[in-house]
Amino acid sequence: MAHDPYTLYERQEAACWELLQEVKDPEIPVISMIEMGMIHKLSVQADVARVEVLPTFVGCPALEIMKKNIAEKLVQVEGIREVDVRFVYDPAWTSDRIAPHAREKLRSFGIAPPPLDYRPGDAWEVACPYCDSPYTQLENLFGPAACRSILYCRHCKNPFEALKPIY
Repeated sequence: MAHDPYTLYERQEAACWELLQEVKDPEIPVISMIEMGMIHKLSVQADVARVEVLPTFVGCPALEIMKKNIAEKLVQVEGIREVDVRFVYDPAWTSDRIAPHAREKLRSFGIAPPPLDYRPGDAWEVACPYCDSPYTQLENLFGPAACRSILYCRHCKNPFEALKPIY
């Protein structure tokens, strides 16, 4: 019989990470919370999975939905009886945490991703997710969620959302 080099907890953690890929951002269902860079830490001890989540905004109204979705997914792991989800604000989430491949998923969903390496004072230049035109204008800083704004493309004439850059 081959010796398994991984402990039970390491196998459970690996299973949890795999399942967390299926937990979607409640407001953007094409992207997982891992792809958004919101899952900060995960550990398993005894029969408890502990997850630290970095919210994109302090007052995000979807926090309880995220907590519920994470817990429902992780109790599927054999041996996990409890899931402790905590929202942490240090380190703060930044839009640079979004995975490169997830930025393409956002575009395909009609949401312009935030610029990489954005710093205060930088111009927020947004290309249209539909036609890639730079000829866009901000229509409303406050979109359907605190983390998004509404813009308009002057080239293809489509309105669209853009994730705000957070540094």
